[in-house]
Amino acid sequence: MNYVIIAMQAIVGLSILNVWLIQNKKATKWRGGNANTIIEEFHAYGLSTWSCYLIGVLKVILAILLIISIWYPELKEFSALGLATLLLGSILMHFKIKDPLYKSFPAFLFFVMCTLIAASSHIKLYF
Repeated sequence: MNYVIIAMQAIVGLSILNVWLIQNKKATKWRGGNANTIIEEFHAYGLSTWSCYLIGVLKVILAILLIISIWYPELKEFSALGLATLLLGSILMHFKIKDPLYKSFPAFLFFVMCTLIAASSHIKLYF
């Protein structure tokens, strides 16, 4: 079971780093509204450019901490819950602008994974 949690930590952490550091200026089918970049996506949500940078810095730091928490488990709950909170915000932004449901799927999937990662310290998961 521990290996499943570790795999989820790596998947979520690396995926968020990929979105924010590598794919941030590329169009994907997951972007909100008709945006082609992360900054355009934030504007589609009615948010400012500075809020994009703030959220980006927070997500990158928390993603790095989530990966580091594989070796330092005391960081796991904090980083997973922090990311879960930001991912819930992403889901709500997609709903706010009435995006098709599929556009919020990655945020929803990673939200669930972060919730399971955080919960793994407190409950016995059977997988």
